[in-house]
Amino acid sequence: MIMSLFKHLILISTITIPLASASGIVPTNDTQRSKPNLSQEKLTQLESSFGGRIGVYALNTNNGQIIAYRDNERFPVQSTMKIIGAAALLKLSESNEGLLREKVYYTKEDLIGWTPVTKLHLNKGMILKDLAEAAVTYSDNTAINSIMKKFGGPKFSANFAHSIGNSSYNVTHYDGYMNSKPKNPEDTSTPKDMAISVQNLTLGNTLNQPQRQLLTTWMRNTVTSYKLIRAGVPIGWAVADKSGGSGDYGVRNDIGIAWSPSCKPIVLAIYTVQNKKEAQSRDDVVALTTNIIFDEFAKHDKCFKN
Repeated sequence: MIMSLFKHLILISTITIPLASASGIVPTNDTQRSKPNLSQEKLTQLESSFGGRIGVYALNTNNGQIIAYRDNERFPVQSTMKIIGAAALLKLSESNEGLLREKVYYTKEDLIGWTPVTKLHLNKGMILKDLAEAAVTYSDNTAINSIMKKFGGPKFSANFAHSIGNSSYNVTHYDGYMNSKPKNPEDTSTPKDMAISVQNLTLGNTLNQPQRQLLTTWMRNTVTSYKLIRAGVPIGWAVADKSGGSGDYGVRNDIGIAWSPSCKPIVLAIYTVQNKKEAQSRDDVVALTTNIIFDEFAKHDKCFKN
């Protein structure tokens, strides 16, 4: 049923943006990615400094330049998958005007891990729109799980991801139970596929404008990622993103878009995972990776100097 609602979607490469400060985009393909350069050397050095892997796919929509590093390797997605689950709900709402106002109830036993919003509404439930906002803006685990449970489980978000071209998306568990092991393909995707999904959902026409604007607003208001991409962009840039992380294998991720009054958006997906289970997550690695990406883009784009 759910898959039939999504199967008509196609991957969009020519897109527009709802943000007044950045309209239009340059279609891109892998022939436009950066040749091996200082940025990739820096990423290799940064990677070796913390005993793990960094995955990067970044697109400058001003000129089509791509910076990619381990972009087709699998990384545990953790809470970055909440963008996909929320977007799947928003897509369904386009053909069901009252869907986002439907109320969902859950119990204390449904609370798992980080639940800053849902734990406050145990006795009265929450409407789907508020659950989606809680999932994206506050990274509430029970919020995204409640959405997925209503529509058939983790396959709800997986079917939607596949329908928009994210073929590597392999989320099979509810949030709070997802895999973090570096060599386990469960609950993983690739930086490239996740970045392109972000591009389609926030800048393209995969979602209608009202739904797209909702998702982008929730991402811009997120409270869990101040030390990640936001800490690595130049002063004056705005960010709409979604973080992810795990207490195992030091997983720390962030995906989203960043823009300035002078530049069209940069699309970013940064994934990190370490080799040891007891490793601590490294926010600074994500921020430093962001800084490396923007330094490289600035060499080839005059708008960064304005």
